[in-house]
Amino acid sequence: MEGYVSKEIEIGGRKLTLETGRVAKQAGGAVMVRSGDTLVLTTVVAAEEAIEGTDFVPLQVEYREKTSAAGKIPGGFMKREGKPSEKEVLSARLIDRPIRPLFSKEWRYETQVVSTVFSFDGENDGDVLGAIGASAALMISDIPFEGPIAEVRVGRIDGQYVINPLIPQLEKCDMDLTVAGTEDSIVMVEGEAREISEADMIGALEFAHKFIKEIVSLQKDFAALVSKPKREVKAVELSSTTGGSASGREALEAEVRSLAFDRIHELNRSIVKKAERSERTKAIKADVLLALGEKYPEQETVIGDILHDLDREDMRRMILKESRRLDGRGYRDVRPITCEISVLPRTHGSALFTRGETQSLTTVTLGTKMDEQTIDGLLPESSKRFMLHYNFPNFSVGEVGRMSGPGRREIGHGNLAERALKNLLPGEKEFPYTVRVVSDILESNGSSSMATVCAGSLALMDAGVPLAKPVAGIAMGLVKEGEEVAVITDILGNEDHLGDMDFKVAGTRDGITAFQMDIKIRGISFEIMTRALEQAKEGRHHILGIMEQTIAEPRKELSQYAPRMTTIKIPVDMIGAVIGPGGKVIKNIVQQTGAEVNIEDDGTVVIAAVSGESSDKAREMIERLVESPEVGKVYKGTVKRMMDFGVFIEFLPGREGLLHISQIDHKRVNKVEDVFKLGDEVEIKLMEIDDMGRYNLSKKALIENPNPGSEQQEERHEHSQHGRPDRSRRRR
Repeated sequence: MEGYVSKEIEIGGRKLTLETGRVAKQAGGAVMVRSGDTLVLTTVVAAEEAIEGTDFVPLQVEYREKTSAAGKIPGGFMKREGKPSEKEVLSARLIDRPIRPLFSKEWRYETQVVSTVFSFDGENDGDVLGAIGASAALMISDIPFEGPIAEVRVGRIDGQYVINPLIPQLEKCDMDLTVAGTEDSIVMVEGEAREISEADMIGALEFAHKFIKEIVSLQKDFAALVSKPKREVKAVELSSTTGGSASGREALEAEVRSLAFDRIHELNRSIVKKAERSERTKAIKADVLLALGEKYPEQETVIGDILHDLDREDMRRMILKESRRLDGRGYRDVRPITCEISVLPRTHGSALFTRGETQSLTTVTLGTKMDEQTIDGLLPESSKRFMLHYNFPNFSVGEVGRMSGPGRREIGHGNLAERALKNLLPGEKEFPYTVRVVSDILESNGSSSMATVCAGSLALMDAGVPLAKPVAGIAMGLVKEGEEVAVITDILGNEDHLGDMDFKVAGTRDGITAFQMDIKIRGISFEIMTRALEQAKEGRHHILGIMEQTIAEPRKELSQYAPRMTTIKIPVDMIGAVIGPGGKVIKNIVQQTGAEVNIEDDGTVVIAAVSGESSDKAREMIERLVESPEVGKVYKGTVKRMMDFGVFIEFLPGREGLLHISQIDHKRVNKVEDVFKLGDEVEIKLMEIDDMGRYNLSKKALIENPNPGSEQQEERHEHSQHGRPDRSRRRR
């Protein structure tokens, strides 16, 4: 085929193949990436015309999984793929985050990157392949891109790092990290671990980078064969009395600096709240626009960019030269923290965690097996019993906005916090609840995801969930100019925005449980990362100490409003009896008791009810259903049929026995109607199970005989009066 190119490399004992020129040839760039039998096509397209008046890179990244790739038909009524699943959103973020910083900040052409999984083998995940494909497709396109980047996954089994572990292998791993990087350095990390050390984390990153460099080299060789000439990135043109020349831009920058720099310098050294800082920044911009509006008409965007750069320049200089931050803290200082629990009276658990101007109100809800989330996708359908949902309303940053479903940022932050906590939760056998944690961010000025980790840990312990250890999270930042480096603890929103790194670490006192890092510049050494990790450990322990003063271990009792779980075991061959035809029996139990009943294939029965009375009643009904009749045991039964010679009593569900008229009382009974009517409840004793499996009952065995001598004579009289029944025809 004309234009067809294919290159491959071996990574972790498996071939990684890049190919182009066979499909999607009208896209700006299209690369099919293959590992095993998983194939991901990534296409990139950029608009022909720039978007005027924007101050950001208009980049859209999408990741989609076709269920046909795994030989499945979508569930639901429509039978076709709908909106992106949580897995697809998270995978798109893993592609977006490492490539976005490598676009020129002056790129204003709408750009779309789409990765689609067309074949899935159940072992090789398509997310890292999508990132590799995105980088390769950008490299061969005409879109300016300062790549390539590569992305790999690192696991560890029995102390040995594994590159791109297969999906079944991940269950055995004590870490699951997705690492992206360039030939020179790491640019993004996302993952979870089972309390690994900082040294283990650095070891995993170094291990990953060896393979990243190999994949980057593969892309360079690949792009050298097919790449197109790159478009020119044009600086924003000025429209002013001095013309649109470079000297005109320099003149404008000089005038803006003269008008605004001293005010920005003073503001950065004033310890003010976020809202006041925002108002004063707006006032500076308004004054500059008023002063220069006539000379430089329609240059609001350019002036705004210059003011942003001046703010960045001054803040970074203040941190590096004066060892001072926007709120007056030193590099290692954590903002004031307050922790409160049980703040909401009717939730199963709640916590309010406030760190500076960042605040999370988090709740815990305990549910049953029926509340588990069903996960459907390329892998076989599964269920999820721990969920953490993160909400970031506009009012938390003093803004007005549309109220809609969770965005990508909310899903990503919630997933990070969920991964930080989930490996500390007890197993289903120990704690058979479905657990939902919801974090609502009420204020935000830096690292609300790590506030969610802290609040989530507090709320889980408040709810009585047996969390193995408290978990805390902290966000680190970096400012680097040449050889000058400052690693800062517990970053503010502006320090994140104007700094060079956002480095989130969550864990216990014994190790790291979740990790996320985005680096905006090249050349971050492993020595700097090690330093940041050690400083993060110090900050994490500080926060844990404050949290432990509020609650150090889970409550011993659950909330009075939480469902109580009772677990019993029944014989597997009795499961059908408890369920009944069409679920009739189990539905009746639920209806009568108000409890929820779930039966596993191994005979484990989990009963959930808010009240102990409801739970006890359901358990008693189930135990009676599966109970084997025992001679000599006393039962409470119900009269089901009445005959001349006695009554048939159901003493266990589905089991009837005969209470002969002679066994009703010590004194003679002429008619059973004199003693019983249908539906009466009666306490009886099982006297015998005969050779044919029939049950003989007695009521008089439970009554003291006032005249022992006359008993045999009365029995003979009753038998002669009523005769013996044809027991071969009676039902058990």
